[in-house]
Amino acid sequence: MDKRIAQFRDFLDSAHSVYHAVAALSWMLEDEGYQLLSEAESWTLYPGGKYYLTRGGSALMAFRIPEVVPTGFMMSASHGDRPGFKLKENGELTGAYTRLSTEKYGGMLIAPWLDRPLSVAGRVLVETSEGIESRLLDIDRDLMLIPNVAIHMNRKVNEGYTWNPTVDTLPLLGGKNAAGRLQTLLEHEAGGKILGHDLYLYLRQRATIWGIDAEYISAAGLDDLECVWCATQGFLNAREARSIPVLCVFDSEEVGSCSTQGADSGLLADTLDRICKALDLDVHTMLSNSMMLSADNAHALHPNHPELSDANNAPVPGGGIVLKFNANQKYTTDGASAAVLRTLCSRAQVPVQTYYNRADLPGGSTLGNISSSHVSVLSADIGLAQLAMHSCYETAAVMDVLYLCDTMEMFYSSALMQGGDGTMKILSN
Repeated sequence: MDKRIAQFRDFLDSAHSVYHAVAALSWMLEDEGYQLLSEAESWTLYPGGKYYLTRGGSALMAFRIPEVVPTGFMMSASHGDRPGFKLKENGELTGAYTRLSTEKYGGMLIAPWLDRPLSVAGRVLVETSEGIESRLLDIDRDLMLIPNVAIHMNRKVNEGYTWNPTVDTLPLLGGKNAAGRLQTLLEHEAGGKILGHDLYLYLRQRATIWGIDAEYISAAGLDDLECVWCATQGFLNAREARSIPVLCVFDSEEVGSCSTQGADSGLLADTLDRICKALDLDVHTMLSNSMMLSADNAHALHPNHPELSDANNAPVPGGGIVLKFNANQKYTTDGASAAVLRTLCSRAQVPVQTYYNRADLPGGSTLGNISSSHVSVLSADIGLAQLAMHSCYETAAVMDVLYLCDTMEMFYSSALMQGGDGTMKILSN
């Protein structure tokens, strides 16, 4: 097994919430010598410097300054959040059983969550003698389960069922003797009194490599931790170019990106502006020679339902990078950005596939068009083909992880020069 796959699997098994994913990325960056910046302080940046910042513990930006005068930015955007269930405040429901009150986060496939061991992870805000401290929390054991109703009591369930999240998806914590004990458990794990929390249920099943040729990987959160991890590896391994590489990992994509940590915030635009001011560069000139890759996974051709895909644009797991197109700009790829991406993939010796929604089945949107409303640069939407998107356990291809790592490394090792007549040059080291 390629060591990158083993490392990716370890990352998936540790990133039980968006907060844990960002913490893991921060540790990777610090191991490579990246310096943490604070948005609340002025920045002094130097050629050769490596920097990163986080916002709210759930979004991250990283960049480095080349030794030469940069001509533009090469940026990727992905997201660390996933659909699931968020734990409510005062969440215990007591009686013969002790259950937990939750609310849906994002658009999910509900059925796969039932009858599986679950636990809870996220961040807690703890009272200390110095003030309020944000801490990661992960109850690392099988803690709860959402039980199905027996077929004898719901005989038409296999004919189609509408899940009511107020009734059907409440996790079972214990019997009546469990009443009042969740808060005690959380505060014991947190090491103090909890004043607030952002806690999510997560599936306890670990990432698995499977298939007759061990060609598939299944795990929670492949959408979009697969792109997050691959973009980070490409960013870290890239060679210096005449561009500033920028790694963006946002939160809140699954609910519209409208938080202060989302792609619809000022985080990206503010960061680019501050970089340019610190280096005495003109941000408008820099953006004219910049590019964004919005990296978020794509729907694969389904083995049992090929009719749900566009016949000539149905990517398969293991087939390489997926270029995503939509005439109504749900995806930002156009002819120019597709040409650049295909050139980079050719140089990296990575195959390219295309994806369009079937014309009568509208799809969702992602980060690219939202980021472009704040930072207007050449942009392409890409991803990796996966099955069961928005399930609590998704499936993709092992080989595609390597393909995206290599593509992002080539992207970040390049600089883009655009002429006013539509010509472009891609300078790669």
